[in-house]
Order: sequence, then C-alpha cells, then structure tokens
Amino acid sequence: MLRRKNSLKAEIAIIGGTGLESLLRFPHRVQVETPYGPSIVSLGKIEEKTVAFLPRHGYRHDLLPHRINYRANIYALYTIGVKKIIATNAVGAVNPRFQVGDIVVPHDLIDFTKQRTLTFFDEPESAHIDFTEPYCNELREALIRAAEDAGEKVHKRAVYACMEGPRYETAAEVRMLRMLGCGIVGMTSMPEAVLARELKICYASLCYVSNKAAGLDGRISHRKVSEIASSIKPRLDKILMRTISYLT
Repeated sequence: MLRRKNSLKAEIAIIGGTGLESLLRFPHRVQVETPYGPSIVSLGKIEEKTVAFLPRHGYRHDLLPHRINYRANIYALYTIGVKKIIATNAVGAVNPRFQVGDIVVPHDLIDFTKQRTLTFFDEPESAHIDFTEPYCNELREALIRAAEDAGEKVHKRAVYACMEGPRYETAAEVRMLRMLGCGIVGMTSMPEAVLARELKICYASLCYVSNKAAGLDGRISHRKVSEIASSIKPRLDKILMRTISYLT
C-alpha cells in the first residue's frame, strides 16, 4: 500500500537492489514529493530501528543507471530525516586481485559520468563543498566491522570508478582505470555520493564484485552478473543488518 504522506521518519537509509526491501519488518511505501520529482521509499524496522529503503533502479527494476533521478532520491531521504545512507553497489573488478563474490568497501572514487546532474546548488557561495574523502569514514568502519564479524573477507580500500553506462567498459578503458589506480568500476555511486555530501548526509558504499571488468576474463554477460547478485544477497543481508545494529 502506497502512502502519500509520510507518517514515519528514519535516520538510516539503504539504497540498493529491489530484493533488499525484504530486510524490513512491517514495511510500507511512502511517496515523498521533492522539488526534483517524487520518489517512493519503503519504511520499516531493522533491529528495532526505523530504516528507509530506496531501490535506486525502481521497484520494477526498470531504471537504467543514467536514467535514475538521483536528486529526487537523495532529497527524498533528506526530507524524511535520513542522516546516514548505506549504498549497495554491484561492481566490476579492475584490480586483478579482486575476485567475483568479493566484498569491497571503497574509500575514494573518480567520476567519469558525462550527462548526470551532479549538484543541488546553483548559487556560487554554497557550491564549493569539500569532497576530499567522498565516503563517510564512520560508516565505512561500521561496514568493515560488520563484514568481518559476519566472517567475510573484505577489501577495506579501493578507488571506485563511476562510469556513465549503461554499456560495460571497453578493455582499453579498464586498462586506463587500472593505470589511474582504480580497483573497481560501477555506474551508480555518482552523483549519489556528492548529493548526500551537499545535504550533510553520511554516505558509504558496500560493494560486491559481480564480474571481472572488460578484458580480464572474457565477455561480460548481464545474465551472469544478475545471477551473481542473487547469490550474494544473503551475505549482504547479514552485513547490512549487523551494520545497522552498530549505528547509533
């Protein structure tokens, strides 16, 4: 049932794939109106905390990365009081040491997107925010601790390369990313990270390697990527629930 007026507030949010909504107890959906368009958010309970869940690709998983209304999504979470965002991201491994199924908590990123609106700001006095560390270290530490406590091997540092998509990268692009020091590549961490920073929301990413990047292990199959994502979901669930239990 969709409610147009949000009756609950949440300080913690998860952004990710549609299946993650199952983490919530007693979920209900709320349509949040924003200056950038509406966004639908699920609200429910995890570890006795009220948590918001936002499926970045839509509840029917029909929004490609370059078609997502990132500003509406982040502003909707801000509107309902969110202070911490945990994003989950499927990524390709640029670093040959990273294997399919690995968990990665990135510490930095490089933005290679071309067409996305990257800011809420239009006035010069407010536009120049510090983005030296794009991911919140408090949240990163909670994610790493939760992964380790769940018995997962976790890569604690990596540079995330965010590409425009929706196509996968060329082998030459992946060689370039490796030369630049990138460890993983995906299509969704930007502009989420910078929009959250502009609204003073703590943002960190829990990544899982769904494939080797182009040129490292043959052709990339979207079907295989989806199968890997489904197989990894129970592991992500455990990490997310532990992380939320650690947050105050």
